[in-house]
Amino acid sequence: MTIRIELVPTLSHCIETMAKREYWKSVDEYLKKRNEDRKFEEKIELLRAFLETADFGILRGQSEKHIIDGKKVKFILSIKNGKQSYEMTVEKI
Repeated sequence: MTIRIELVPTLSHCIETMAKREYWKSVDEYLKKRNEDRKFEEKIELLRAFLETADFGILRGQSEKHIIDGKKVKFILSIKNGKQSYEMTVEKI
């Protein structure tokens, strides 16, 4: 199963804030369902691991310079074949 999450920080909401919001939104949805949903569990686990291991100071520094220049920054978190990874992409608007 492949899990993919896109987080788009802005000048008013950094990558850490966006990851926390998505984490708590996913936890809330999971609890509302009141049943086991492997996809939600993996999404929550991916976000938790990202929040615990990412160096947000570096990620903010890398992303904010592009956002200030008017570009769209996306952080793509994924689990593919059991391996977690993330990458940052920059798009010209």
